[in-house]
Amino acid sequence: MYIVLEIQNTAVLVNSYNTRNEAENKYHTILAYAAVSSIEKHSAVMLTTDGDFIKSECFEHEVE
Repeated sequence: MYIVLEIQNTAVLVNSYNTRNEAENKYHTILAYAAVSSIEKHSAVMLTTDGDFIKSECFEHEVE
């Protein structure tokens, strides 16, 4: 199984998926939204259920 975290400044949303492809879909969906988000720091992280790190990416936006 796979875990995908969505991190928005201080909030964390957690989702689990049975397959890597499902997890990849959610991971990239989060990043697509994060790219145009107004949230200062918006990240996605993918892990295995054993806690092994797979990948992460963060978008940082200036807050006006």
